[in-house]
Amino acid sequence: MDQQMYSQMILEGVTSTIPRNQKKSRRWELFYNRLERKLAPLITLLYELYGSSVDFNEFLKDLVIEMWQGVKERPRYLINLDRKREEDPHWYTGQDIVGGIIYVDLFAGSLQGVIDHIPYFKELGINYIHLMPLYKTPIHENDGGYAVENYREVNPAIGTMDDLREAARKFNKNGISLVLDFILNHTSDQHDWAKRARHGDAYYENFYFIFDNRLEVDEYNRHLRDIFPESREGSFSYREDIRKWVWTTFNSYQWDLNYRNHEVFKAMAREMLFLANAGTEVLRFDAIAFVWKEKGTRCESLPKAHTVIKAFKAFAAIVAPAMEFKSEAIVHPDEVIQYVGKDECALSYNPLLMATSWEALATRDPKLLRQSIYHRYVLPEATSWVNYVRCHDDIGWTFDDGDAESLGINGYFHRKFLNEFYTGRFLGSFARGLPFQENEKTGDCRISGTCASLAGLEKGVVLQDEQEITFALNKITLLYGLIFTLGGIPLIYMGDEIGLLNDYAYSRDSAKHTDSRWVHRAQMDWEKAERRKLPGTIEERLFSRFRKMTEMRKSESAFSMGTVRIIDHEHDHILGFARHAELYAMIVLANFSDNVQTMTKNDLQLMGYGYIFRDILTDRIFQDEIVLEPWEIVWLKQELDYAGKLEIS
Repeated sequence: MDQQMYSQMILEGVTSTIPRNQKKSRRWELFYNRLERKLAPLITLLYELYGSSVDFNEFLKDLVIEMWQGVKERPRYLINLDRKREEDPHWYTGQDIVGGIIYVDLFAGSLQGVIDHIPYFKELGINYIHLMPLYKTPIHENDGGYAVENYREVNPAIGTMDDLREAARKFNKNGISLVLDFILNHTSDQHDWAKRARHGDAYYENFYFIFDNRLEVDEYNRHLRDIFPESREGSFSYREDIRKWVWTTFNSYQWDLNYRNHEVFKAMAREMLFLANAGTEVLRFDAIAFVWKEKGTRCESLPKAHTVIKAFKAFAAIVAPAMEFKSEAIVHPDEVIQYVGKDECALSYNPLLMATSWEALATRDPKLLRQSIYHRYVLPEATSWVNYVRCHDDIGWTFDDGDAESLGINGYFHRKFLNEFYTGRFLGSFARGLPFQENEKTGDCRISGTCASLAGLEKGVVLQDEQEITFALNKITLLYGLIFTLGGIPLIYMGDEIGLLNDYAYSRDSAKHTDSRWVHRAQMDWEKAERRKLPGTIEERLFSRFRKMTEMRKSESAFSMGTVRIIDHEHDHILGFARHAELYAMIVLANFSDNVQTMTKNDLQLMGYGYIFRDILTDRIFQDEIVLEPWEIVWLKQELDYAGKLEIS
């Protein structure tokens, strides 16, 4: 059947069930107009997933009725935001967006505390705030908030759902977008659905992958990789309480959802709509590569995983068009970009940029970073990277071995070097990190640590070495200077702006001591933050640089999403690239070394640029040659006159 005709049939069937007084409302008119335009694409996607179900028609009708219920409950300010975003759908590609990411409890104690610190966000220039998982979870087995017990309840230790709604409203009033996680691959085994499944409710058993037969489990496991090999082999856990096997890709208490069941899609769409109506403007889709399972495959990044995400996107476009999706796919660089598209996730984390930036810091050579920008930075139209230096998670060396080999780098041995360097075991290393999930047999691990400690500030402070401190502050500025200028939304892991160091107290906490990532999930030190107001302190020196970068980024249209032009030159330690606006060019140069580096005018003139520049971060004028201090980054501006000639701004 023609999908447009099928859509009209479903629409007429639903419309007949809506009371006449509701159909006279302005909201129904808005909703119906969107349905007429956007229901057919949603049906096409859902048919691909569930078209063989005998009750497919009823499923669609139920889903549309759920959508209308959500629109009726949507707060007025979000209805207005929907209209605004439909008029400006690519708002996230502008240079005026600067993000921050926090754990509510660690940053401010509670949601009310976060509201109280809105002036701090505004002082720093942040207008996009990601609140790390804040849903109700079991006290102990919760994977840092990623084992959700209830999507509709906030962790009582930090507040209530009403507090979250208030925070969202206050954010909106202050021009700040709220970002939340949507943990859609799995729930906690303490979620009501899982509890019902454990008690033998067949309806909810089908929400998960639960098997009596070990042979079937082995058939799946044969093709799957071990995500946490130090914890167990395979992706299944045996539950003594039900004497069955449950699919648990990550931890044994995180049960994977069965998206082959359309009731799961409907239930999770309902939860997504609830979060949208709480004021969420961006949802980070966690572990999206794993959401679709098929026997005989590795069950990662399968085609229907993309169909599931696209169906959620088409659903949201009807009920909450102000909301965008952000993908989290820690997979091969070639696979990361597969989730990025205006009909899937308009935003995507950029793990490769993070990894290669730290790699360049350790080697003092940005060639791998340069190559990753050159070959793997372009995104589809109307989409954007979310660039980050550090996040709540570990640093994994996600570069492609083929890319490394083309530069004469052995990927296996290079990763071992990087692990040694960032755990401080390498002689002369400035870093003070910890290994995460270290495999003693292979030497493989990932890296934990705050930005400041990994960049050498901890070493400098402990040794009271002013040069080490200066170099570390420059390294932090360099790393953030890159993500502020490369195009995409820069994301500040809050605390980096004042140089928070590793918090080793986690090792004395029985609930955290086995997970080294807690070393960089540090409590915000507000006494330290107050020192940002005292000239000459580490905090003031660093915070003022962050504030200057946010101010300059927002003022320069060249830093909106667009092309990045790599500047070719013969300096091994310098990364150079250009961003172009209509009437001027912005050139970014970063010195990845302990020594002063000099570029002559010829290096840039060969690329068509002039030889007089102004660094907009410091107002210094460069002519004939550009002198870069150790670990310095400069943002050089030149304007184009009407003849197209480059001259000083």
